[in-house]
Amino acid sequence: MYDINKLKQLREETGVSFSLCKKALEETNNNIDEAKKLLSKWGADKAKDKEGRNTSAGAIFSYVHHNRKVAALVDISSETDFVSGNSEFQKLGQEIAMQVASLKPETVDELLNQNYIRDPSKTISDLIKDAILKFGENIKINRILYWSI
Repeated sequence: MYDINKLKQLREETGVSFSLCKKALEETNNNIDEAKKLLSKWGADKAKDKEGRNTSAGAIFSYVHHNRKVAALVDISSETDFVSGNSEFQKLGQEIAMQVASLKPETVDELLNQNYIRDPSKTISDLIKDAILKFGENIKINRILYWSI
């Protein structure tokens, strides 16, 4: 049996569907931290399942630092316009563009392996896997550009 308050908390903190949050809590005896780990594992598994799927929709995200001397562009794709227009997808794109401006990766692979600046316990690859679990679609970072004066 799951705790409804913990279900609400897990849903708010992860954005993952209620049904998956409920399942994770049931399998971890209402342990929020263990449920988050389980959801991350499921996200990685789901990412593997979806990696071959076509990502023909998406968006380009930009970040310009307040000093106007550093900027970044990131091209992120999804399977549908429905997902790419979602506010959570938009937030993910902005966060990744800020990451590129801050840490200057030269390649997408380098970016994917970087620790996320807001939560060093996660990599950018982990963020993408979490988004795949949340949206149920394949999501890819296609191109990045760092620009400075």
